[in-house]
Amino acid sequence: MKLNKGYFLIVLIIVSALAVFSSFINKRKPNEAKNSFTLISTPKFKFNSFVDCNMAEAWVGDTFRIFPGKYGEDPLWGYAHDLKYADGKNADEAFNRSMNEFIEPVLPPNTAPGTKGLHGAVWFETVYQDEKDKRGKTLFAVYHNENYPATLPYDSVTGEGYIDNNWPQGLTGAKTPAAVCRIGIMKSTDGGKSWANKGIFIEDLQPRMILKPHNTSVTFAGGVGDPSAVAHSGWLYLFYGEYGYPGVYSNAGYNPQMEWSGQCISVARIAIDDLDNPAGKAKRWDGKGFYADYNGIGSPVHSLQIPINEGGGPASSPDSKFHWGPSVSWNSYLKCWVMLMAKSEGPSWKGSSIYISFNENEDLGKGNNIEGWTKPQILVNKPGHIVWYPSLQPMNNKEDVSAKNTCLRLGKEARLFYKDMHGDTSEYISEYIIRFSK
Repeated sequence: MKLNKGYFLIVLIIVSALAVFSSFINKRKPNEAKNSFTLISTPKFKFNSFVDCNMAEAWVGDTFRIFPGKYGEDPLWGYAHDLKYADGKNADEAFNRSMNEFIEPVLPPNTAPGTKGLHGAVWFETVYQDEKDKRGKTLFAVYHNENYPATLPYDSVTGEGYIDNNWPQGLTGAKTPAAVCRIGIMKSTDGGKSWANKGIFIEDLQPRMILKPHNTSVTFAGGVGDPSAVAHSGWLYLFYGEYGYPGVYSNAGYNPQMEWSGQCISVARIAIDDLDNPAGKAKRWDGKGFYADYNGIGSPVHSLQIPINEGGGPASSPDSKFHWGPSVSWNSYLKCWVMLMAKSEGPSWKGSSIYISFNENEDLGKGNNIEGWTKPQILVNKPGHIVWYPSLQPMNNKEDVSAKNTCLRLGKEARLFYKDMHGDTSEYISEYIIRFSK
């Protein structure tokens, strides 16, 4: 029996349609996670020292070493000496140290306003361990740094620093200033017992500060902070909160949707070989590549932004919702990147929930891979509490100890920590183990 051309055309159309439909129903939606997780309740594990940041840590030989806390000048809260370190044979042992077992490292002093050197307070957020040092003692700390017009006054020659004019209110009352955050690098060659300041990684300058009357968040005037950094293929990738205006701020031209469009969790990178002298070397993701300058205007990871119709908004408003404070790790079981983050849902960034996102693209520098983060899923919600600074920590088991896992590299199970504030209580605690599935 002979078949005419029309019949073949109809069959071809049907087969093609079935192939497209099959591909559609079997394909995940863009930015939809295929990995899953289970939270396993555990007795409360309380950390005994001060934490107000990500947990920076490294294995120095067979010693697991952690670097929590804050150091340096702060006009609002006073001079701090809380940045200390503690050791253990594994993560649990280090995290279980009593407060008097923590040791203060030697840190560079603050210098006077208007002089070169370290200004403002610092918090260590990530420690990168130099792979070229077989002793394991060369460490680079990525630090969150906060300053004010009083500690870092404007320098017309360099463009750095801040002008105390229409400056927004800070956390401790109407007469106190808001801080500006930026991110820097310190180096240690003795396993973290002493540190030298190497300079600023990235920052936002005065023209991007969001001032009165628009900035009513009583937190930051702008800047970049709360970072987490991971290494891959010769690069250090920095995930951070962007709190500045994506352009030149002006009273007359201010647009809240414009502010929102450039904020949330952003990314920059620097060559690992440049960590010894990082000033001016980093580049920010601009939506197409790592092309924006270290003090220029980048683009946030769009899948991590909260849409305006879901309550998302600018960081300068106390009523906006946005994700912040990323903590990023490579998961050797899932073979993907995992990010935890807090969610601001009210004044002073108060929020009761922790979220999780995944990125299956191991090479974060290739093409558009940096945008491959899945839409954040809720991990923990504690109504009536303020929870932030989440991190995943290695387990006290043979696999994690032998692999020398840290918060930057984890396996099938990890211990979940976060800072929990409720009433007059403020604790850095773990109440869950997270078990991943694929």
